[in-house]
Amino acid sequence: MAANKRYEGEDIVVLEGLEPVRKRPGMYIGGVGMAGLHHLIWEVVDNSIDEAMNGHATEISGTLHKDGRKITVS
Repeated sequence: MAANKRYEGEDIVVLEGLEPVRKRPGMYIGGVGMAGLHHLIWEVVDNSIDEAMNGHATEISGTLHKDGRKITVS
C-alpha cells in the first residue's frame, strides 16, 4: 500500500504568462482539435464585433487562408 502524502502549499506550481495555456490548452479552449479551433475563431470574430459595436472600428474584414491553418481578422 502506498504511503499517504500530504498536500502542501509548496506542491502548488504557479505558471506565469502564457505557460498555463501552452501546458493545458484544453482548459482554455475546450480541446486541441477542430472544436478548439472553432472556439478560437469564434472568439476572435466575437471580440471584433464587440470592438466595432463599442466604436473602435467601422469595418471588420476576415480571411481564411488557403492553407487552412490561419485566419486574419482586421
